Amino acid sequence: MKEKDFILAIKKILNSKYIGDDCAYIEELGIVISQDNLIEDIHFKKDFATPFQIGYKSAMVNISDICASGAEPKYLTVGLSLPKDTDVEFVEEFYKGLKEACDKDVEIVGGDITGSEKICISITAIGSTKNRKISSRKNAKIGQKIIISGPHGSSAGGLEELLAGNRKSKLIESHLMPKAQKEFSKEIASTIKEDYAMMDTSDGLMDALSQISKESGVLLEIDFDKIPYDKELEKFDNYKSLILYGGEDYQLIATVTDPKNYTVIGEVKEGSGVKIGSKTYTTDEIENNLFNHFKEKK
Repeated sequence: MKEKDFILAIKKILNSKYIGDDCAYIEELGIVISQDNLIEDIHFKKDFATPFQIGYKSAMVNISDICASGAEPKYLTVGLSLPKDTDVEFVEEFYKGLKEACDKDVEIVGGDITGSEKICISITAIGSTKNRKISSRKNAKIGQKIIISGPHGSSAGGLEELLAGNRKSKLIESHLMPKAQKEFSKEIASTIKEDYAMMDTSDGLMDALSQISKESGVLLEIDFDKIPYDKELEKFDNYKSLILYGGEDYQLIATVTDPKNYTVIGEVKEGSGVKIGSKTYTTDEIENNLFNHFKEKK
């Protein structure tokens, strides 16, 4: 069973128009809402990250979801479940990290603390849609250009370094301290007039491309050589896979008619799937290469 199978089952039962994008767009209230959970030893390890870094990343990944919708990040609520041996210093440093990620733009307005076997973090993020045009995965149109906010593969490369015991690589900061693409999101959502698709690449660049292709019923043709990445990745034999499938870069991709000065990596065309070079990847092929939280470990 895969995460997307569960989401599809839930969507069928609830019959909700809000489920399917990075955020639920509540138009009558002028807000978008998103929620993410981070679980110890699945999304982070205490051996690799400080409490400050865990808090920082927990906030930033949720802020990124709001940016992916085109809305302005405004508020967070934080649910924190902790083992009984957790000390106050962990909580203090965790919240300092949260506050650093929020900066002056986003306010933490509440939450809950409970006990658990491992650290479990659940954050709800709220964004304002005022003066912003909100995106949807269903909005990619034939002829639009595919633009990208920044490099890919760095976070996955950083994780590879941590797993190998190397703590000095510059790639590690990309994994532990990602940055939501607020300005990229604002520039597009506050100026664009047409419908557009936009997603963050939290689950990998290929996942985002595949989701947009599937929901919009189009083919996304990509020029791999146009995808920006840190040249340090080339020391890994599988660096191209890290760029395409490595998650947690929290960059944004979007489909627009006028790419302006943005980095263009491809074009929306008639068909389905994601085409790179001479090969077209189906949604199923892409999903089989993505990280699956429910896959049995061997």
